Amino acid sequence: MARPDKVAAVEGIRQQVAESEATVLTEYRGLSVAELKQLRNALRDSATYVVVKNTLAKIAVKEAGIDGLDDTLTGPTALAYVHGDPVTAAKALREFAKTHHALAVKGGIMDGRALSAEDISKLADLDSREVTLAKLAGVLKASLQRAAQVFAAPASKTVRTIDALRVKQEAAA
Repeated sequence: MARPDKVAAVEGIRQQVAESEATVLTEYRGLSVAELKQLRNALRDSATYVVVKNTLAKIAVKEAGIDGLDDTLTGPTALAYVHGDPVTAAKALREFAKTHHALAVKGGIMDGRALSAEDISKLADLDSREVTLAKLAGVLKASLQRAAQVFAAPASKTVRTIDALRVKQEAAA
């Protein structure tokens, strides 16, 4: 018979995984408490970083219907529940790992499927949502400006032609 506290912990993990945009699995072995605090602060805007027990996480992930993470859930494991842009969280984890080599990204979950560490790395290489939207806005603005120039061209050409005719008539008179 399962203990109520463990059942509640499994349900909490399962619910967080289900409600998050993505979940990144990391190994934190070798990080001090102060470094873990720094990591939590770095992720504050985009994710919640929680240390979990592997056995409970395995059960929660299976209950959530996600397969392929049993090999990943070994050793000291912490989960970053991403509640914002997954790209921003992946970039923050990669930046922290550059200066703290003890942090290792082991994999993740996104859209109900398991991701490898390479997938998380590729996610970190993408532009953030804000940058992508800014690029899209720039493309749309440029298209509108070109359209406005095309629509305005016949009118301005007519004005220049009439002005040239007026100058020519004044010179002839």
